[in-house]
Formats: sequence, structure tokens, C-alpha cells
Amino acid sequence: MSNETRLEELPEPTRAQLEILQILWKHGPSTVRFVNDQLNQQKESLSYTSTLKLMQIMHEKGMLQRDESSMTHIYSTQLEEGRTKGVVLKKFVDAMYNGSVKSLMLELLGNQETSSQQWEKIKDLLNQLKDEQ
Repeated sequence: MSNETRLEELPEPTRAQLEILQILWKHGPSTVRFVNDQLNQQKESLSYTSTLKLMQIMHEKGMLQRDESSMTHIYSTQLEEGRTKGVVLKKFVDAMYNGSVKSLMLELLGNQETSSQQWEKIKDLLNQLKDEQ
């Protein structure tokens, strides 16, 4: 099985699911209450039951693992952060830029003022990537 095939088999999280995954990647295994509190710090109020339902759906899809050994269930992510972000980014680039990373980069660099220090870091990163190939 090729790496690309395996990436395509990963479940694609929705925006709301990605917000939950980001919290779990940052904080590790957590309760629904903790995740809901974190979400409410980031945006408008979200009900506990909405967060619970979303996390239950994610568990059913295999995105989350649930520890039911205590009265308060603890959820942890089943998805590796880097691979998941790679799948989401690839699908975004395919949909918005016809698969052209060059077009994405030109758009990113052209839409913001970039300092000379940031340009140097970008050049260093590109040179490092070039040397690795």
C-alpha cells in the first residue's frame, strides 16, 4: 500500500472536529468538559451536549479513543497530528490551487508583508529542504 493511499484512507475531519483534535493534540487525553471549556475560550459559547455529541461521532468514526474505566470518560485522539494536517492541507491545495504548491506559496507570500528576517528564514528553510533531496 502506497503512502498516498494510506493518507487518503484517513478520516477527513470537519472544521469543528479539527478544533477538538487541536485541543487534544495540545493537552493530551481530556474529558468532554475540558474540551468544551477550551472551545468556549476560543469562540462563542458552545453547549456541552454539542461537544459531547461531536466527540461521540468522532469516536464512532475512529478519530478518538474513549477510556470508559471511570465515571468520567477520557477521550484521546487516534489521529497523528502531522499526518492529519498533511491530508487536510493536500486536499485544500488540490481543491483551491489545482494541486500547485507553488501557487499556494505565492499566494501566501504575496498577501502579507514579510520582513527581511522572515525572508531569510524562508530562504534557509528552502535551502535546507533542497539539501535534503
